[in-house]
Amino acid sequence: MANSSTFDISWQTPPEPINQIFDAPPPPKVILSPDRQWLLELEKPFLPPIAFFAEPEIPLAGFLLNPKTNGPSRHNPYRSIKIKAIASPETATTVTLPENARIGYIKWSNDSQKLAFTLTQPTGLELWVLDVNQGKTKRLTEPVLNAAYGEPYHWLSDNTLICKFIQSDRSPAPTEPVVPSAPLIQEHTGGKNPNRTYTNLLKNPHEEALFEYYLTSTLEKVTLDGHRTSLVSPSLIHEAIPSPDGKFILLYTLHRPFSYQVPVSHFPRNIQVIDDTGKFIYDVVDVPLYTRRTTKFDEVRTGRRKVYWRGDTKATLYWVEALDEGDPTREVPYRDALFELDAPFTDTPKQLWQCEYRLSGIVWGRSDVALVRERWYDNRKERAWRIDPTTQKPPQLLFDRSYEDKYGDPGSPLLKIGPLGYRILRFASDGNIYLNGGGASPDGVYPFLDKFNLETGNTHRIWQCQDPYYEDICYLLDDDAQTVITHRQSQTEPPNYFLQTKSNNSPIALTHYQDPAPQLAGIQKELVKYQRADGVQLSANLYLPPNYDSTRDGPLPTLFWVYPEEFKDKEFAGQLTKATNTFSRPSRDSILLLLTQGYAILSGPTLPIIGEGDTEPNDTYVEQLVAGAQAAVDYVVGRGIADQNKIGIGGHSYGGFTTVNLLAHTDLFQMGIARSGAYNRTLTPFGFQGEQRDFWQAQNTYIHMSPFTHAAKVKAPLLLIHGANDTNGGTYPIQTERLYEALKGLGATVRMVMLPLEDHGYRSREAVAHVLWEMVNWCDRYLK
Repeated sequence: MANSSTFDISWQTPPEPINQIFDAPPPPKVILSPDRQWLLELEKPFLPPIAFFAEPEIPLAGFLLNPKTNGPSRHNPYRSIKIKAIASPETATTVTLPENARIGYIKWSNDSQKLAFTLTQPTGLELWVLDVNQGKTKRLTEPVLNAAYGEPYHWLSDNTLICKFIQSDRSPAPTEPVVPSAPLIQEHTGGKNPNRTYTNLLKNPHEEALFEYYLTSTLEKVTLDGHRTSLVSPSLIHEAIPSPDGKFILLYTLHRPFSYQVPVSHFPRNIQVIDDTGKFIYDVVDVPLYTRRTTKFDEVRTGRRKVYWRGDTKATLYWVEALDEGDPTREVPYRDALFELDAPFTDTPKQLWQCEYRLSGIVWGRSDVALVRERWYDNRKERAWRIDPTTQKPPQLLFDRSYEDKYGDPGSPLLKIGPLGYRILRFASDGNIYLNGGGASPDGVYPFLDKFNLETGNTHRIWQCQDPYYEDICYLLDDDAQTVITHRQSQTEPPNYFLQTKSNNSPIALTHYQDPAPQLAGIQKELVKYQRADGVQLSANLYLPPNYDSTRDGPLPTLFWVYPEEFKDKEFAGQLTKATNTFSRPSRDSILLLLTQGYAILSGPTLPIIGEGDTEPNDTYVEQLVAGAQAAVDYVVGRGIADQNKIGIGGHSYGGFTTVNLLAHTDLFQMGIARSGAYNRTLTPFGFQGEQRDFWQAQNTYIHMSPFTHAAKVKAPLLLIHGANDTNGGTYPIQTERLYEALKGLGATVRMVMLPLEDHGYRSREAVAHVLWEMVNWCDRYLK
């Protein structure tokens, strides 16, 4: 007999030792000063109580705002700052701040002598400055910074700051009319305008008024003694970015018409240059409302885009312009062109480069060297070039590769803070550059540092991580890599930062973070490899409980935690990209916490969805998904680790979508846990994940991929969890609500947990604890 119940229970907590582990403090975030002399340790908060997320918030054009603070409603501040000198890392000084400080927007001054940050107070954001040498803090402003959208402040080169402020004479916020004054009408008069799904968009004139009210700012210069000078009258300021020499400001201001269909990032904006007194200098571009014409990932705006300052010159603008009208379906020899314009911005802009793919990145180095990258989604290709901005010699091709090929990834160029305070390319004394690579290989993942000769294209490996460590280089402290800072860990040693010099074989520990979960010190982690039926190589991280012995203890109840990935090349789909030498300790709502309850975990089994040539990966999504899952089950059962009748599957977001699909199309799993997923692809008709086609172009694929379509085939018990305030564009809570109703109506065993105030990821202590409790209980019920 069917039994449907509505539960009204309190927040639950998981069993020990999970309760102790997820309450452990997270490791601090580490930031170095531009001169590499000082190290900051920013202590992250513990999981906040749900009351923290019950503060008021207003949805405005794709983001959420806290009306009390005029800042982001879901800002996750730091709670303390410690500072130590690299030369004497054994001594750390805790910066004196008010009790229960909520710290954010941390920025070093160019000379590394000052550190600016905000403190969130009940009524707004204050700006504070720390004098590093004296160890003294000072409040520069009242809680009147405007952080509604964009950065609230920036340093200038002379150690003054430019800040966005709320108007001092601002009236109360507009109130919503009790009686609607008119119907809400939208009309489209032709021309394609496909948009992916977005959340928290503007819906009516009242919300437009709120948008203007909260985003309107003045721009002022603030000295270190607190003196303020007005630069720009009240307007919808998005960003105000100083030139490297501090004499000009690149000003982005939003303007009407607003849209109810797209977020603020698509809204019209005027980009202009003013000087450091607020005087107008140059109109860069007035960008219209961006309306898409295709669902292709490589579509871009027409006109000037990616407008910014070169980091290696005093005041030079650069931007990119599409040569194909931003339309990737047009057949043209070149897609994008790169331009620059020097102060005083009166000359004709100079074209520096044009590319066959879409320009994806620029690194400025010096007058004769810049590195540029182009990329194209359809063929997964990318190229890197050296260009000479001064003489405009022919560009030099450095790399031409598939970005799916992790084994062939040459690495990314190392940067440094240049003399003008901007990040630029780091050159060795011999003129070579450095490439910092992830180090994926058939033997494992071992990060490396190469020296790359820009003239010959030759590389020389100067360092590579070695067993038993997983270690990567974070900072070079000199141009010839004699002294570096690395981040090192192993399966038994927690991650810490080390200072290493070529003249000293003994690294110096800069941090001393301890094991946050010693209860899991004995867990066993193994990178396992197996093969799909069609020959594709697969892998996963297998975790076993402390002291487990398969011969002695026999098969364990096992949970797979999944997330598939699309590929265009079968060869690259089987590459090993998971590091084995990492220190594995779960936090928050990690599925690895179930190791404490006697479960085996197969984490991240590769589920490649491959579509070579003209075939799209998703056309055979279900078939490839099933084949990958079957191979993983056969492996763990064949090893004697898992019992065929005690295997469950789960995942978050696209992993939740995958979970329900596998329950619908196989009988491999005895239960499932699907968190914050999307289950009906007709609700995301203009693309999702890696799918560029719309529903009407690939109707059969959308329908066949949607587990909602196949809900009648789901026989295994399914736990559905979703944040009730999910802001992720593809995973509205209605996706879970409708799937629950379908499964209930079809007679399935299903439980739905909606988490009040929670987003796509779960953030409050109450919600995280409850999610863990739900997962443990569900596994205990149906796998043990």
